[in-house]
Amino acid sequence: MERPLFSSQWQSFVVLFVSSLLLAACSTQEAQGTPAPPEVQPTFPAVTPDRTIWRPAPGVSWQWQLTDLPVDTSVDAEVYDIDLFDNEASVIAALHAQGRKVICYISAGSWEDWRPDKGQFPPEIIGKDYAGWPGEKWLDIRQIDKLAPILRTRLDLCRDKGFDGVEPDNIDAYTNDTGFPLTYQDQLHYNIWLADEAHARGLSIGLKNDSDQVADLLPYFDWALTEDCFDQGWCEQMIPFIKAGKAVIDTEYTDTGITLDDFCTQAQAMQMRAILKHRELDAFIQACP
Repeated sequence: MERPLFSSQWQSFVVLFVSSLLLAACSTQEAQGTPAPPEVQPTFPAVTPDRTIWRPAPGVSWQWQLTDLPVDTSVDAEVYDIDLFDNEASVIAALHAQGRKVICYISAGSWEDWRPDKGQFPPEIIGKDYAGWPGEKWLDIRQIDKLAPILRTRLDLCRDKGFDGVEPDNIDAYTNDTGFPLTYQDQLHYNIWLADEAHARGLSIGLKNDSDQVADLLPYFDWALTEDCFDQGWCEQMIPFIKAGKAVIDTEYTDTGITLDDFCTQAQAMQMRAILKHRELDAFIQACP
């Protein structure tokens, strides 16, 4: 009979020793746990625009015409703000030939039923009616993945037509009854995304109203455009732009009864350029000296 290599007592000892090592290793791993991956938080690093991006300084003169076309190019203004879809590249070229800069108007926060790309917006991101503006509805700006292809195409068209900058309208949706539970952070995320996309195309971008987010958005936007801020009494919120050397253009409207005498002195003291327009933004303009 062949003798075993190890006695039964020795075999038992080896089994017990190996088992204890395995149990210790498992206990250590369980106690320490598998490190959880760090939570990814959205970050919004400040964008440093390329040197070729035009940034208007405070005091620049401005004309804003979206209706009553064709654009009246005889207005003595350094900058024209006109509609993306309603103007051909030849209009921008003609203004450039006069030494003007030209801004591309688009709505970035609402759906408009007269636009050529209206059918590209998925129904689920179209919200409530925009009160006072027939044919216009709010958009769910949280769903950037669905809005991005449409807005990028619009910005591409702004660039390709030769515009110098973009005015994205309705970028304070979170303060309105849109039909979506939009938050301050939702709006901040969307507006910074817009600024990045504009700068990527060599376009300057203006902060349209949205005065409550000035502190957070100042590093990303190159100028600002306000409406009714003297009539409604909130122009001071835009002063950080002026202090940063960035233009603020205010538009007051005749339908409120306000006149140049009511706001020009204050506008000049604040280094803001202010104009008086009809609400429909036709060619009519009165400008502070």
